[in-house]
Amino acid sequence: MRILITNDDGINAPGLAVLEQIAQELAGPDGEVWTVAPAFEQSGVAHCISYAHPTLISKMGERRYAAEGSPADCVLAGVGDVLKGHPIDLILSGVNRGNNSAENAMYSGTLGGALEGALKGLRSIAMSQYLGPDNVNIDNPFEAAAQYGAEVVRKIIAFDADEQDGYRLFYNVNFPPVPAAAVKGICAAPQGKRDHTGFSVEPHMSPSGRRFLWAKGGDQRAPVAAGSDAAVNMDGWISVTPMRADFTCRDSLTALEDALK
Repeated sequence: MRILITNDDGINAPGLAVLEQIAQELAGPDGEVWTVAPAFEQSGVAHCISYAHPTLISKMGERRYAAEGSPADCVLAGVGDVLKGHPIDLILSGVNRGNNSAENAMYSGTLGGALEGALKGLRSIAMSQYLGPDNVNIDNPFEAAAQYGAEVVRKIIAFDADEQDGYRLFYNVNFPPVPAAAVKGICAAPQGKRDHTGFSVEPHMSPSGRRFLWAKGGDQRAPVAAGSDAAVNMDGWISVTPMRADFTCRDSLTALEDALK
């Protein structure tokens, strides 16, 4: 198995090291794991690509590259340059430091990498580690992802069809904010929405008197609908959410068609 991995926290992020171990376990001794990851942190860039300027890419070691761009840029680089002409069996993106459940999914560079892989017709999985009081200060905050990551991917591969019509499925996996021993299991869950929370801006003045705005995240423990991704994560479960690039709200199409007549 040939696996391409990326992330949005940058090539030196501890979560990427966890993902490398997961990928090596999946690839086996006869497989290959290739890394193309951002040279610098790219959190919150979603599915951004560097359309208006080129992407510098540097070889950092055997099968290891850093690109000055987004996770989607890294997948483009991996598929179209580093591994051009070589089939890729799986793309893994992560393991993100922090959850990409609920509305976070829309901002996530980690998901952006997996989405780009799916647009290329490749099996792609994004993986994120929810952090909270029960795991953020343990020796390895990524412990749940490290222990269960390969198992989750194998289950997804067993389910996922190679040939899919239209926009290909990709998968958003979130590991709960608990130590590995406290994980209750794996479940499929829809994307949730944390009510009355979300990103905002906070103004600050620089020493030179200029006004800057910092993006500020919302309460990650805010209530969500029962059974949705963030809800099951908070209850100790690993969530797996199937996604597509198709944003069409199909249950509104008929009513909209009638309204436009």
